[in-house]
Amino acid sequence: MASANDKKLLGKVALVTGGSQGIGKAVASAYARAGARVWICARNAAQVEQAVSDIRVEGGEVEGCAGDVGKSDDIERVVESTVRRYGAIHILVNNASVLGPRVAIADYPLEPWEEVIRVNLTGLFLTTREVLKVMMPQRQGSIINVSSGVGRFGKPRWGAYSVSKFGVEGFTKMLAEELKDVSIRVNAVNPGPTRTIMRAEAYPEEDPAKLATPAEIMAVFLYLAAEESAGVTGESFDAQEWRRGGD
Repeated sequence: MASANDKKLLGKVALVTGGSQGIGKAVASAYARAGARVWICARNAAQVEQAVSDIRVEGGEVEGCAGDVGKSDDIERVVESTVRRYGAIHILVNNASVLGPRVAIADYPLEPWEEVIRVNLTGLFLTTREVLKVMMPQRQGSIINVSSGVGRFGKPRWGAYSVSKFGVEGFTKMLAEELKDVSIRVNAVNPGPTRTIMRAEAYPEEDPAKLATPAEIMAVFLYLAAEESAGVTGESFDAQEWRRGGD
């Protein structure tokens, strides 16, 4: 596995949604250490500021702003701010998502259902559509969509989250076919069991110390952002397999 320290992303600009904590923050940090200029967004402004400060301490070049990916005005502002600051976007990581209640469909309330789909699936669409306005004239780019194991295999009581992640997988394959002629690759990553706040919400009985940290699953995210993955598109990767050297 290549290290983030070899500056393989030097000269690249990355936009990471949901970048203030967990996997998104780890991706932003890894990309910054690899030489990319990074913009992060998340809904909580204070958390964005803290994440930017933390990554800068590590020596990375990063900026950020608050924004809700499920609101078109917000994501237009986020993308405009990124391009105004850095001049381009070469890498997009669609990471922002919410969990929703872990209950059976027969008991699933409408409002949380609509919120999960709005953020996890409509937000994916809105962000990608806006970034493509930048990437397509460049005729280059890498879009990385964060998926889930419950977006591949049906599991009970995962409700809207599962449905949204099945949508992420389908969106990835569809868009990869659309963009083959403009050299923009689109892939999905299933992080697997990772020590995050969302994982703790989903599995409160689980011992987080037994899980990989977000920083420990960055190899596949670096690979897909770098030129070594040129031509790889429409695929769905497992971050835990990459961590174990199963690529």
